[in-house]
Amino acid sequence: MRTNTLSVLAVAALAVLAVGTLATSTPAPAQERTVHSFSSSLPGGSGPDAGLIADAAGNFYGVTQSDGPETCEPFDPTGCGTVFELSPKAGGGWTVTVLYNFHGEDGWSPIGGLTLDSTGNLYGTTSLGGTGKCWSGNHTVVGCGTVFELSPAGGGKWTHQILHSFQATGDGASPEAGVIFDSSGNLYGTTASGGAYYSGTVFQLTPSDGGGWTETLLHQFGSIVGDGGVPLSSLIFDSTGNLYGATYDGGTYGQGTVFEMSPGSGGNWAETVLYSFQYVSSDGQNPQGGLVFDASGNLYGTTFLGGNRGYGTVFQVTNAGGVWTERLLHSFEYSDTNHDGAFPCATLIFDGDGNLYGTTASGGSANGGSVFEMMPGESGDWRERVLHSFGSQTGDGWQPHGNLIFDNAGNLYGTTVFGGDYSSGTVFEVKQ
Repeated sequence: MRTNTLSVLAVAALAVLAVGTLATSTPAPAQERTVHSFSSSLPGGSGPDAGLIADAAGNFYGVTQSDGPETCEPFDPTGCGTVFELSPKAGGGWTVTVLYNFHGEDGWSPIGGLTLDSTGNLYGTTSLGGTGKCWSGNHTVVGCGTVFELSPAGGGKWTHQILHSFQATGDGASPEAGVIFDSSGNLYGTTASGGAYYSGTVFQLTPSDGGGWTETLLHQFGSIVGDGGVPLSSLIFDSTGNLYGATYDGGTYGQGTVFEMSPGSGGNWAETVLYSFQYVSSDGQNPQGGLVFDASGNLYGTTFLGGNRGYGTVFQVTNAGGVWTERLLHSFEYSDTNHDGAFPCATLIFDGDGNLYGTTASGGSANGGSVFEMMPGESGDWRERVLHSFGSQTGDGWQPHGNLIFDNAGNLYGTTVFGGDYSSGTVFEVKQ
């Protein structure tokens, strides 16, 4: 799906001048800087597609989808991606350290975010690689993706373990999102394809006492009429143990869904489509990012397409007496005179005041993407402002796909797939 995303962005960039004139949005005064520039010729890898996570010491962890210091023939002669750590230096600046290089059979092209457990182990997915057998576009047999664990082994070394290799037949394939834990130590995630109906799955991995993990498919998308398909984002839990997520495809109108997974007796789970996006200008289409709850139990997310101009939306889904309704909080309306963002594909985050923050993969003053803020008003309306437009300064990043995180001082951090000093992606900071 990421290849399709980039194709849509390229077409949209060519069509920008055909869009009519709109009122120009005023960016908030914010300072952005590139913390690290990735390079295909340096150890850190290139093309970070996912966002970052942080530990208690202020170190950041992330993945790059390609390159690295080692090749992984016959899969990718430029490298199969990395897991990296970015550590703050005492006198300022950052040090990047590669924790692991993927080689193909152990995983290839990680594009989902990482998860950190209480003992410092990292968990993530690779969209390809592993021991499964899937066909690529050129009819090459490649792995169907993995779930992996990285454990610190002392002396700066990390140990890699495959927890599950997806097999496609009777299993999911191509996980494009990270995994999350429940309170019992089980892992949950999604695959973008595979399953009985080739539309993706929701899976659970359960650790066994003697080591190893057992996978259970909780749902195979496409099993009923109107079901969702192709989940590209990670899941979230509510306070009672239900799972929530979004699918890029499927639903009543074929434009994607918001869904809930509820645990039942005997380890069975039931899936419910809470909302189906429609192919109308008053609605969004094709969500790629995940969902986030507010304190009242409302869900928030973004759609990659749709809205008034077709450049995507920010939406809210609210439960009233068991009935979920959706409303648009913002339609992105990028044009040559309105430097709004376009094509959001990341999960939103809240600050302590109830404001939402996110990224768009295109749009902004230089059409390289944006960091935006959504502020709630007293009347229930929301106002959007662009905090930063990527590509607007030398060495800046371009095309952020991943979510943002806050540091302890309230600064925002994220990644871009392209741009930077070597055109291979960046880690950036935005200070308000």
